[in-house]
Amino acid sequence: MRFLRVLLIDDEPDIRELVAIVLDFAGEFLVTGCNTGEEGLAIAAQWHPDLILLDVRMPTMDGLATLGHLQENPRTAATSVVFLTACAQKRELDRFKSLGAAGVITKPFDPMTLAESVRSHIRPSEAVHSQ
Repeated sequence: MRFLRVLLIDDEPDIRELVAIVLDFAGEFLVTGCNTGEEGLAIAAQWHPDLILLDVRMPTMDGLATLGHLQENPRTAATSVVFLTACAQKRELDRFKSLGAAGVITKPFDPMTLAESVRSHIRPSEAVHSQ
């Protein structure tokens, strides 16, 4: 069976737990979570996720800075990044996409549709990992 690797970078433990539960229930995702951009950069370079779910507002290194570092690293530059954010104004959403985000999932998100939203942002050729 093929599993889709998802790295979740979010400073809110409740969000990390909810996303992990929802995606685990879907049965096709391997989820690793962390709470800082710095930690996420290290994990992404070693673990090679298919998709990174990235919170925009985090202390120390926010999501925009984290995205920039991911794009600069040849090991992570091609990884799809989807922002998780409560910033849902069209201007902000357009800005996130213009910076290279594959998409945006707004908080609060619907747990019933989260797996499909995540799946829709993964390129078909990326789903090659086994557990």
